[in-house]
Amino acid sequence: MLDEAIQSSNPESGSGSLSDAALLDAYSRTVTHVAESVAPAVVRLDVKRRVRGRDARGREVAQEVAGSGSGFIFAPDGLIATNSHVVSGAAGIGVTLNDGQVLQASLIGDDPDTDLAVVRVDGHKLPSVALGESRGLRVGQLVIAIGNPYGFQCTVTAGVVSALGRSLRSQTGRLMDDVIQTDAALNPGNSGGPLVSSRGEVIGVNTAIILPAQGICFATAIDTAKVTIAQLLKHGRVRRARLGLAGQNIVLPRRMVRQHGLEREAAVQVASVERGGPASRAGVEQGDIIVGFAGQPVGGFDDLHRLLTEEKLGSRVPVTVLRRGRRLVLDIDPEEIR
Repeated sequence: MLDEAIQSSNPESGSGSLSDAALLDAYSRTVTHVAESVAPAVVRLDVKRRVRGRDARGREVAQEVAGSGSGFIFAPDGLIATNSHVVSGAAGIGVTLNDGQVLQASLIGDDPDTDLAVVRVDGHKLPSVALGESRGLRVGQLVIAIGNPYGFQCTVTAGVVSALGRSLRSQTGRLMDDVIQTDAALNPGNSGGPLVSSRGEVIGVNTAIILPAQGICFATAIDTAKVTIAQLLKHGRVRRARLGLAGQNIVLPRRMVRQHGLEREAAVQVASVERGGPASRAGVEQGDIIVGFAGQPVGGFDDLHRLLTEEKLGSRVPVTVLRRGRRLVLDIDPEEIR
């Protein structure tokens, strides 16, 4: 809608020009249309957790704490996407639909490494969103966020894509790649809600804010979310591979980088090898420096985590190591993380 209005204001289009007021009206109509079409599928999640605490006398007791977040229905039979940190460890999940109806939800699966989760409610022909694509996004593009900040049902904010390809640390310490930065205002309670394009398609899952900064908010790209959601629906978790070793990130001497023609100036040095694990069976030794995996350069554990996907399970993968000045290629059979 807004794109067509802006195009018509281009003198080269031959359709004359629009006044500033007309452009603002077009912007307003776009945001209004998106809010009206997407909001019915946005839900509020009220989560209860049981935690251990101490009473006034210092005795350990079980306590119940409550929290809330947002989510969106992506299938009319009641499948809802949200953030892992919203529902992980929940003893009970209540879902409030846009029309005020309250339903109990069950957790299908969650993945703390991408901060995504799927829950289900019993429903039939529920309003649902259309999932778009994030790979074609451009910086400056209009986006709309819908959620329930501080419990205020179905709050709409608008902004632009501030940056693409950001990386964030998840609560597990893994690096989340392909994160969208936006200035569409988010607050506690927005977590898990949709970030939507001007076409009304979900292009991200709102996941984080930086406090006390203003206008720096993040969403997991929908292309990443689709892959995670598919695995959660299939397995209840995201299958990832492991090598069975511990190590540390190191900076390589420039002489070593030049000598071996390495693409990175950093690598992973093996501190210990799990007995009987994949690395041990492949012949990896303590002190080895891992510089490559599956034909890709390794500059640290983040690179290894990124490469240890489900596709590596059940296949032999070459790992390139430096050992006492020699460059070796070992074949390793990654195992699934349990």
